[in-house]
Amino acid sequence: MLQARQKTGTKWDNIIEPIDQYRYRIPKSYKSGMLVDAVIYASPELLPSILNDLSPEQACNVASLPGIIGRSMAMPDVHQGYGFPIGGVAAMDPDTGVVSPGGVGFDINCGVRLLKSTLLFNEVRPHLKKLVEALFHAVPAGTGAGGRIKLNDKEINDILSNGLQWTLERGYANQDDIDRSEEYGQMQGADPAAVSARARKRGADQLGTLGSGNHFLEIDRVEQIFDRELADAFGLFEGQICFMTHCGSRGLGHQVCTDYVSIMKPIMQKYQIELADRELACCPISSTEGKQYLSAMAAAANFAFANRQCIAHWIRETVGKQFPGAELDLLYDVAHNMAKFEKHNAYGIDKTVLVHRKGATRAFPAGRIELPEVYRQTGQPVIIPGDMGRASYILVGTELAMQETFGSVCHGAGRLMSRTSARKGKQSKDIIEELLSKGVIARASTREGLTEEVPEAYKSIDQVIDAVHHAGIARKVARLKPVGVIKG
Repeated sequence: MLQARQKTGTKWDNIIEPIDQYRYRIPKSYKSGMLVDAVIYASPELLPSILNDLSPEQACNVASLPGIIGRSMAMPDVHQGYGFPIGGVAAMDPDTGVVSPGGVGFDINCGVRLLKSTLLFNEVRPHLKKLVEALFHAVPAGTGAGGRIKLNDKEINDILSNGLQWTLERGYANQDDIDRSEEYGQMQGADPAAVSARARKRGADQLGTLGSGNHFLEIDRVEQIFDRELADAFGLFEGQICFMTHCGSRGLGHQVCTDYVSIMKPIMQKYQIELADRELACCPISSTEGKQYLSAMAAAANFAFANRQCIAHWIRETVGKQFPGAELDLLYDVAHNMAKFEKHNAYGIDKTVLVHRKGATRAFPAGRIELPEVYRQTGQPVIIPGDMGRASYILVGTELAMQETFGSVCHGAGRLMSRTSARKGKQSKDIIEELLSKGVIARASTREGLTEEVPEAYKSIDQVIDAVHHAGIARKVARLKPVGVIKG
């Protein structure tokens, strides 16, 4: 049922059309060049902040890309990004569509993995500070931070081609880790030759490192179960200690994006592509440059899978020393910042399309052949981190998401404030004390690692999750509360 228009005091008041309480449409008639509508998934509480930055305009610009199918979509965590909004989703026809590095992002295959443990919060609590400190020293974090593994060019090629298989062969992973990772931790079509020497150099010492910004290693306790049957199937229970990692392809992936934006910008005229925003630099999927980018992106994605796996290995080592006999099994490793060929039946099409998910996460329901056998009857675990002071969620994909969003949901809480605004007047020691009052022990390698990531810099994760849950594109399974946080 069409809802009444919501007044936000922005230019969008007479443009945006509510579809229902959790969907808002910007019609393609809004501006010349739009080929499809733009749809924002949000709630009345979240919508005003979304309409106050450039992300809706960016979603409309995405709607003008050649070959786009269905509509340009923005998730409830959406905020302004490079070209595409962060939280943007768009599917492209492989024959007539384009691939845009800005539609994937600079941190290719930035993703989240969750290790579920046999430990209970009550047994960890007396040793929590010691555990946080040990993990802080075990996992290098920060801008440009080098890791414990130094790679030669042959090893980098192997990782870029094989992803998690490389870590399995060297004892950093087990078979369950492979089986419970998106794409089994190995993107097909990766070509190390498509990755520049500069990108390789930037990644040579960064395997098994966290990076900075919103990347983190977190100790969580399972605070609330919403779906008991699914939680049991996922191996989750109240009071359980879990370890969540959020990071990606580090400097290597950033350089891949930089390289291909530079390649594509000057040659769009060759393909007669005109854009509302040159940050959307793109090339036909079928072009030489488009194919090279997709090969380089897949290679960077494999590096990111291996990166998160090595961090998981350091976590297991560290926890095992402090809690002998504790088991840490992977729930799932889920990716965002990817462009992937997938078979979809939506919007009157039944074919393989290229889905860009920029700051958005795959959320496939039960029955999809892409899912590991262990989750084919339940649907895919979807891991959505919040901020370091509030909560994170485990969701599951739905059939409605397949029909509306090409099986996509949000990837986090989404920023409300820029990093510059967030750190104004903030002292890291005050933030540490504030988090401690909430039961969270925090450790960071720099002052900015905390001041830029204060909880108030983000939207309410509860509101974001409620929006996707009530829109029906994912269902709540469990809520996790952070008790220990490590930042760059």
